[in-house]
Amino acid sequence: MSEPQATGDDLSSLVTSATRGDVQAFEQLYARTAGRVFAICLRMTGDRQRARELAHDAFVRAWERLGTFRGDSAFETWLHRLTVNVVLTAARGERRRNARLVSSDDADDASSLAAFGKPGPDVATRVDLERAIAALPPRARQVFVLHDVEGFRHEEIADRLDLRPGSVRAQLHRARQLIMRMLSR
Repeated sequence: MSEPQATGDDLSSLVTSATRGDVQAFEQLYARTAGRVFAICLRMTGDRQRARELAHDAFVRAWERLGTFRGDSAFETWLHRLTVNVVLTAARGERRRNARLVSSDDADDASSLAAFGKPGPDVATRVDLERAIAALPPRARQVFVLHDVEGFRHEEIADRLDLRPGSVRAQLHRARQLIMRMLSR
């Protein structure tokens, strides 16, 4: 089932109306962009329920901040950035709450790989790749999705995740290695 396609002019008029408080216009914006927002959240979290919650949060934030959309970029670009920021902010909050737990990504790697199991003969399918991405440790998954899926540069990711560019490169390499390992089993 595909999302309704709209021209930039259609979205622009909907954004203008929604900015003026037109709830129906915002509902149409939601209908046209919800799938993409959910996909971003799912790829970044690896958890369908959490992705639904964060997608909802992203649209609440979009409604609250619609007045700040200046039109310097496409609405979808603005919404994409807002969604990524919502997911990263939530992840930072979760890390702070879980700071008392002692865990290492290396221990998580072993359990993630074991939980993934041996895939069937069709390892190149999208489902297997999505499962492999979801099985990555959280930081490696975020870096992988932001770089290889969403197209952010190392420096942009470093700024967003409060890391050094070298750490981003290391996490990206690690994520790719883990995915290759999982898909080759």
